[in-house]
Amino acid sequence: MLSRPVHPRGHELTAAATYLGDPHPLYAQLRAEEPISWVEDPGFWAVTTHAGVTRVSLHPEEFCSARGILVEEIGRHYDFPPTMMHTDAPAHTRYRRLVQPGFKPSMVKLLRDQVTATATALLDDLSVDEPVDLVSALSVPFPLQVIAALLGADVDEWETFFEWSEVSIPGASDLPAEVQQAKQLEMWEYLSALAGARRAHPRDDLVSAIATATIDGDLLSEAELAMFLIQLLVAGNETTRNLLSGGILALAERPEQWALLRAQPDLRPRAIEEMLRWTTPVTSFLRTALTTTQLGDTTISEGDPVLMVYASANLDEAAFGPTASSFDITRSPNPHVSFGVGNHFCLGAALARMEAEVILEGLSHKAPTLFVAGTIERSPSTIINGIRRAELQLGSA
Repeated sequence: MLSRPVHPRGHELTAAATYLGDPHPLYAQLRAEEPISWVEDPGFWAVTTHAGVTRVSLHPEEFCSARGILVEEIGRHYDFPPTMMHTDAPAHTRYRRLVQPGFKPSMVKLLRDQVTATATALLDDLSVDEPVDLVSALSVPFPLQVIAALLGADVDEWETFFEWSEVSIPGASDLPAEVQQAKQLEMWEYLSALAGARRAHPRDDLVSAIATATIDGDLLSEAELAMFLIQLLVAGNETTRNLLSGGILALAERPEQWALLRAQPDLRPRAIEEMLRWTTPVTSFLRTALTTTQLGDTTISEGDPVLMVYASANLDEAAFGPTASSFDITRSPNPHVSFGVGNHFCLGAALARMEAEVILEGLSHKAPTLFVAGTIERSPSTIINGIRRAELQLGSA
């Protein structure tokens, strides 16, 4: 039997308590002492370096997605993939070719006016010179209202979408398991009906573009379209929400960085990339080895699950230099892996960046100063790097 290096703290990667605090010291210790280590329960390799995560991501012929992308899915079999992220070529190639036209930069640009109007309305309602919970007032409703508009749904239903999204992320919701399952079924039924409606009566919107897209006469089935809409609803709001919550919190904790960003608006694109690196909205995803292979000096056996810890890779000194543990909006280059790498690179990356840019632009006019004014409550999810509450103060001067 092959030797499997085990780090005594590796199991903490799957503990909710780790993410209620600061996981950065754990990541640093794993990178330094056992960058590829075996976690006995439930049994997977943890890859914590930028080079290791990139290597796994760029070789889908060696590390597949179809056997699960979460630790909770180890050993599970799906008759139908729950998301496009759970597929490999050729199925993944087909899905991507069919839906990618709806997310090309030119399509995203058409959404900017609508996204700006949504952001402006929410920013106008934010209190100034007194504490405000940035999460409930801005980070949660903003991407959900954007997604609702993209789906052609009633924007006022965003709170229902929020409940559906939360129960889809293991560890994100405190609701009883049976209630979570019922809400997941509600979401599937709603989005299946929406998919059917768009297929029968297309509109001039993103969902209709995806529903009617064809390649050589092929198009998504209604079940596949519903599957994709679930991914759009959940991933499209969860990641942007936590990018905004964590990124704006990082700026509030560093007043000099906020002042610099306001003084030099041209730094906004770099600031967004640094927010993505620093927050890493998706903490980790899983792959499964299709063959026995080498990862660095470690032999990975066929069938072994491999966890790519993006949040650690984004702090790797080997990739980001001696300032890797510092938040710096001037950082360049910034080869973060927050959107993934390779064939599973996030389809919604351009939309997320645009949403963040719109919010930073509006917030820079709203708040000359920005600082932490109260409670910061983090999510216990081991998958999404979430913040449940962030009391900040937007200063008028």
